Amino acid sequence: MQINRLLEIVYVLLQQKSVTARELAERFEVSQRTIYRDIDALSGAGIPVYTEKGKGGGISLLPNFVLNKSILSEQEQVEILSALQGLSSVTTEETAQVLRKMATVFNKDLSTWLEVDFSDWGEETAGFFNLFKTAIHERRVVQFDYYNVYGEKSKRRIEPIQLWFKAKAWYIRGFCLTKQKMRVFKLLRVKNLEIADEHFEERVLPDESLEHEQHNYQFSTIVLRIEPEMAYKVYDDFCEDMIERQPDGKYIITTQWTVDNWLFALILSYGEHIEVIEPIYIRERVNEKALKILQNNS
Repeated sequence: MQINRLLEIVYVLLQQKSVTARELAERFEVSQRTIYRDIDALSGAGIPVYTEKGKGGGISLLPNFVLNKSILSEQEQVEILSALQGLSSVTTEETAQVLRKMATVFNKDLSTWLEVDFSDWGEETAGFFNLFKTAIHERRVVQFDYYNVYGEKSKRRIEPIQLWFKAKAWYIRGFCLTKQKMRVFKLLRVKNLEIADEHFEERVLPDESLEHEQHNYQFSTIVLRIEPEMAYKVYDDFCEDMIERQPDGKYIITTQWTVDNWLFALILSYGEHIEVIEPIYIRERVNEKALKILQNNS
């Protein structure tokens, strides 16, 4: 990855007064020509790197150069490292390497206050995350089998634009070549993912509200009554502004949700401790599903 190599070149130059292009080429297992292109890129980015020819020459930084702490406050340096720590949990070892190098450059110990752990992902989904990341960066079309909320399977080809974490789940947003529209796909429902050799031009993501409109999602205002013994789950599943605690300890939940199998699964997960107040048709469908569960286990 070029960004990683560029950072490490700066790191090397901060540690050594001078280094040759050949030494850098051998270190990174690239050609000297590539190293010189990297030096040009660093120079263009404002890093005061220069080369001296002849015996004893090499690539150096200006003697008084440090990664300018005057443009980054102590708090900003901490924020950068914290952001990288979060990213290192959802990307690759390369990000972890960048994190260690930036900590050295800033002369700071890595803090342990932040840890992001997605270990509950299945192995397949975790692998898909990195494949989608590669496809997004390289602007390559991907193809996969996709199962919708009704379990229906379809073949999809998309131009992936963004990995998106929302409502406790990961999604991939992109332009669906099958439907010729922007779409959102839940990673857990993606199967048999492949990256194609086909490249695409950059696209701009639409406004999220517009995207929902394009999907024709069926939204409904849901009102639930939940028993007090499920308080631990209530505060896991709902935002505080959705929750109204009653004098008897029960909870009234009012929210807007898409009507799909996920909604019914959530309601049923409360067992006998939940009552659907509104709308009636949701209440009836929950009753039908509960009866079906009873019949299947009789």
